[in-house]
Amino acid sequence: MTTVCLTFDFDAVSLWISSLKQTTANPMSRGEFAPRVGLPRVLALLLEKGVKATFFVPAHTAVSFNAETRRILDDGHEIGIHGYCHETPVGLSKTDEASLLDKAIAKLRNALGQDFTPVGYRSPAWDLSENSIALLEERGIVYDSSLMADDYKPYWASRGFQVSEEAYQAGPASKVVEIPVAWELDDFPHFMFLNKPLYLGMRTPAEVYELWREEFDFSATIEGSVFTLTMHPEIIGRGPRMAMLSRLIDHMKSTSGTTFSTVADAARHWRVRSH
Repeated sequence: MTTVCLTFDFDAVSLWISSLKQTTANPMSRGEFAPRVGLPRVLALLLEKGVKATFFVPAHTAVSFNAETRRILDDGHEIGIHGYCHETPVGLSKTDEASLLDKAIAKLRNALGQDFTPVGYRSPAWDLSENSIALLEERGIVYDSSLMADDYKPYWASRGFQVSEEAYQAGPASKVVEIPVAWELDDFPHFMFLNKPLYLGMRTPAEVYELWREEFDFSATIEGSVFTLTMHPEIIGRGPRMAMLSRLIDHMKSTSGTTFSTVADAARHWRVRSH
């Protein structure tokens, strides 16, 4: 059986403000495409296909585009933590990282309601500090989806690590389930064009469909696999790419033994099976 997790990083303008340090009119408009055009198209497709998905949302997005973010929950999808304003945790002290994580959770609750309780985290940088997993574990976060030590199989994330030119030593296993990601299964490197820094992601939807289909077909040969796609409404939301995603969902649905799930449900299911 293969579990498919469709995930969407709803960065909106926070990507440009924090990660890319570009706040002029053009990058802001590219960020606005996500709530204005991309997200409605994504939600409509998910409704049409009868599929629940997971959206990783920076606290900045939840406040700036509150009605759009609330619609994600109203449609029955999961929202996970995606930083305060799409920042990297790498290089922060443990105290500063903990403070920023708590501020992000508090801001999400203020925007979405005090009963909102996120159970998942994805680093905006797809990278973690040596303290990140321990901090998530302390806050009862069920899963992380930022790392790449496997392709289609969840695993227990390590609580820290030690690394030098002499040796690498992973820390002890935590209680946080890692749902692995992959650049191959992210729409950003395939489609995103940036002139600063130069990033020529101009592949056609047909090329990416073939790549993602072949990755999925291989994952379907692995018992208990979790096939996780990472997408962004401002990227995947363009018309021809949405048509490609629709075609891919139909292909996956036609494959025997395939189910669709939020990442939270997939992580909980794996956690039960692994004990």
